[in-house]
Amino acid sequence: METLLEYQQAIIQEVSEDFHRFLYHKLPWESRMVAIKGLRGAGKTTMLLQHMKFMQQSNAKGLYLTADHPWLYTHTLLDTAKIWVQNGGTALYVDEVHKYQNWSRELKNIYDGFPKLKVYFTASSALDIYRGESDLSRRVLTYTLPGMSFREYLNLTHHMSLPTVSLEQILQDPAQTAASIKAELETPLPLFRDYLMRGYLPFTQGEQQGQYLTKLLQVIDASISTDLAFIQDYSSTHAVKIKRLMGVIAESAPFEPNISALAQKLQLGRDTVNNFLHHLERACLLNLVNRPTQGVAALQKPDKIYLENTNLSFALRENPDQGTLRETFFLNQLRNAGNEITLAEKGDFLVNGTYTFEVGGSGKSIKQIVGLPNGYIVADDIKIGFGKKLPLWLFGFLY
Repeated sequence: METLLEYQQAIIQEVSEDFHRFLYHKLPWESRMVAIKGLRGAGKTTMLLQHMKFMQQSNAKGLYLTADHPWLYTHTLLDTAKIWVQNGGTALYVDEVHKYQNWSRELKNIYDGFPKLKVYFTASSALDIYRGESDLSRRVLTYTLPGMSFREYLNLTHHMSLPTVSLEQILQDPAQTAASIKAELETPLPLFRDYLMRGYLPFTQGEQQGQYLTKLLQVIDASISTDLAFIQDYSSTHAVKIKRLMGVIAESAPFEPNISALAQKLQLGRDTVNNFLHHLERACLLNLVNRPTQGVAALQKPDKIYLENTNLSFALRENPDQGTLRETFFLNQLRNAGNEITLAEKGDFLVNGTYTFEVGGSGKSIKQIVGLPNGYIVADDIKIGFGKKLPLWLFGFLY
């Protein structure tokens, strides 16, 4: 146990309270078991350590360990929890729980066996916590931490304290909403360009452009070769083919997939390719979009495929298409803020079954939304919107 405490002390010294991800203050830390899922590098570990260092009550005793720590070569998670409780521990923080083989069974036993112990754990976004070998559905509260919004990027890298805005605020009075932000953020557009290229993950702070994109490529590789391979039991051959699939998508996105053609190109079955696409979406590497539908049709092939965020476009392509970046950003920020998005019959996206949005450049006309009472143009390269024309960057303040 001393080994774990020494490791914990060393790692927690580097943690500061200067910046919190938006989810930090929304989590029910008082609950007995909380899970945080998300893409590698999104800040899950930092959130655990921040809570452990700054937010616990003074009499609380927390223990942090990673699920691949050598301690667990000779001890189980259940053993660790028992020892910690016997020594007065009140909270257990487990990082990257998907790397521990019997994670669901032992977490269930910890929850049932130690009712005074609070358990917080992180996992890959690709992990389905409710489909482990043991039923955690009645025990754990699960939250997903996406990458940073444009607002969070500004707060982290430029030491601002910009607030969130709601979708309704943007739609009702875009000019006033943008003006209130521009009081602190005078020139949003150049910073918005930076965000699109290297602002989605918190490790952007202090990194040069090339270094950030190199690290992002490492995140992609680890998400496929390690996380997905472990969770979905992929072979190394499958991992290579999934990377090829990502490469094809990066060159073509957004596109309407021909599953048969992709399957033939990758020498895989249609169902396998379709499963790969959905696994990549759960791993926060793709966004799959469908037309409004009901029933089993929603489980079939996606109608359109996007990379999950714009930074991936710059990491995987030399010169990403501007139109693609705009649509990718809009879809990403709206979904991350909890909105339901499908493809629109007229325009690009239908949001929450009510609002239709056409995304484009500053010269985009309103003819695509004529006749739509809840239709809007989302335009890049404009600072303040008016009426039915809204600035694209403003949707980066939804969370």
